[in-house]
Amino acid sequence: MYLLLNIQWGKKVFSQPPIVQVLPLKKMREACNFHHRYTSTMREKQFFCYYIIYGKAGAARGYTALLPLCVDEVRLTCVSVFLLLQVFRRKAVELGEKLLPAFKTPTGVPWALLNLKSGIGRNWPWASGGSSILAEYGTLHLEFMHLGALSGRPVFAEKVMNIRKVLNRLDKPQGLYPNYLNPNSGQWGQHHVSVGGLGDSFYEYLLKAWLMSDKTDEEGKKLYYDALQAIEKNLIRKSSGGLTYIAEWKGGLLEHKMGHLTCFAGGMIALGADGAPDDKTGHQMELAAEIARTCHESYTRTSMKLGPEAFRFDGGVEAIATRQNEKYFILRPEVIETYMYMWRFTHDPKYRQWGWEAVQALEKYCRVDGGYSGVRDVYANTPNHDDVQQSFYLAETLKYLYLLFSDDDHLPFEHWMFNTEAHPLPVIKKQNPEIANQLK
Repeated sequence: MYLLLNIQWGKKVFSQPPIVQVLPLKKMREACNFHHRYTSTMREKQFFCYYIIYGKAGAARGYTALLPLCVDEVRLTCVSVFLLLQVFRRKAVELGEKLLPAFKTPTGVPWALLNLKSGIGRNWPWASGGSSILAEYGTLHLEFMHLGALSGRPVFAEKVMNIRKVLNRLDKPQGLYPNYLNPNSGQWGQHHVSVGGLGDSFYEYLLKAWLMSDKTDEEGKKLYYDALQAIEKNLIRKSSGGLTYIAEWKGGLLEHKMGHLTCFAGGMIALGADGAPDDKTGHQMELAAEIARTCHESYTRTSMKLGPEAFRFDGGVEAIATRQNEKYFILRPEVIETYMYMWRFTHDPKYRQWGWEAVQALEKYCRVDGGYSGVRDVYANTPNHDDVQQSFYLAETLKYLYLLFSDDDHLPFEHWMFNTEAHPLPVIKKQNPEIANQLK
């Protein structure tokens, strides 16, 4: 398939395998046949090229995600996929081994960037004090735990468990986790705390590590609920108009801004509400619903009914972007993600209604020849397209929309856990902790 020769197109194709899990069997057959057609002309090194560039154990996710296709009615149709799974599994281990040098720092907290040939790592030039980023080094746990089980090698789990040890030794300002950590000194960098960009998926993975372990990872559970308590005390505020939002914390001062990325938190809080300590389940579900409402308001207060990249609660405005560089929309999934979780846990029809409003807005303002595009200003009357269809639009936004309007038995949460890129990973059941045995 010629599109795979271009790595940007390849990224889009190979970030999508898990989406076939949510399709009806007829669609799954079609997906399998398509897979057979394009893989028959593709060289193996192109798979590996994709994995090493768009990593975080992507091959392990591909292995897990494709396997459910090969059951019951579609077993024969998917035989080519099943055979290819061994390639995914082998490549998953190879990728994990290639990534291990990133952890060769004095603390074991990994670098953000790694030269796979030399094994030399470094951090982003823009990161405060040469720091590693919370949402990067803190978003490896699910994939590396699965990779360790798939390979039978404990080194992968050891690497991510060591990150926890480093964090547990540190004093946390007001119980919060700053976004920057120096991997050499093991000390926090700039004291900037965000549940959105640079921080978001760290908190998500604390909760999901516990849930993915079939609720045996008690340390992950405690870390999550302690962090949520600190977030609620220090970052969550209510506007004069009654909208609950999650602010950012910079050196002890609040910036009353909430990013589109932060809107995932409504779904996260709902997902974890059932296990909340001190009978706080009801309270956390209310909090999740309030955040969902705020993020919905950020959509309804624009001309296009699509949410801005960030919105503010100061200067007399609420849930509105006031800066030009925050008015764009790039097909992000976080608001839809929260609607999906809220629907699953409440079955309140408003969440499907809100999701349908988003579908209509996407069709009206983002649909272009050949796909969908982001827009530069959601407050304008006509769209100025950025001519980019982000890979997460297919992998996350559309997947969460599909699940929002599907029955609950499509990828039930007691058996599946989504990673931060919406790839489903199986819960590691207590009675059979060896994932490799489950997948054979």
